[in-house]
Amino acid sequence: MSEPLVLVERHDAVLWLTLNRPAALNSFTTALHTELLAALDAAAADAAVRCVVLTGAGRGFCAGQDLADPVVAPGPAGTPPKDLQAVIEQWYRPLVLRLRSLPVPVIAAVNGVAAGAGANLALACDLVLAGQSASFLQAFAKIGLVPDTGGTWLLPRLVGRARALGLALLGDKLSAAEAERIGLIWRQVDDAALKDEALALARRLAAMPSRALVATRAAMDAAMQADLPAALDAEAQLQGELGRAHDYQEGVAAFMAKRAPVFTDR
Repeated sequence: MSEPLVLVERHDAVLWLTLNRPAALNSFTTALHTELLAALDAAAADAAVRCVVLTGAGRGFCAGQDLADPVVAPGPAGTPPKDLQAVIEQWYRPLVLRLRSLPVPVIAAVNGVAAGAGANLALACDLVLAGQSASFLQAFAKIGLVPDTGGTWLLPRLVGRARALGLALLGDKLSAAEAERIGLIWRQVDDAALKDEALALARRLAAMPSRALVATRAAMDAAMQADLPAALDAEAQLQGELGRAHDYQEGVAAFMAKRAPVFTDR
């Protein structure tokens, strides 16, 4: 049997997912999409998982779409062009929505290049750690396309319209240091420390109140499209729901007793 395209490791409450097409810089094929979405669905259904880490095997995180994959590769002269809209709707849209709706935090541990859909896959995660040698590249304009995998939504929200357009139109490679400086990612770390740093961060998040963390993600995403009164209303509703949950009661009890809390909601 062939090796899995997504390697799955468990580290207590942390699920570590590794894209595993290193010879092709972990670029996307329909088979890789299928395995990754299945792994994320399994993580969502597993109550023992409290944080997910996504990384790549070999010298790259993900180089985006594999242009040799039959669903996108141009056919012989005279044949109809491939339907890229169908590819986006069938594969990339569900992947991004699955990432943004997971009931636990998601960390991207970016090793090496993250290009095109691979860059935006990382940015769709909740926190991005990148090794010093990592780079981010919006490669779409170089082949006559627009940013996808949520790029048009993510980029201006992360770095503002001016920088987002500069990244998308010019397609220049962005170093991990510069990505951190402009707020595109959470932070960069030494290459050799990337896995340990990502796992330590994941363990920290796994010990925190998952339900509240995920509600924070949802509230911030929604607030980007809301006015202040609507955001205040959403905050009140979420606080009402979370205030009736176990983790709030446990957090307050632990604070009063000066002990470490044990959070279990998800």
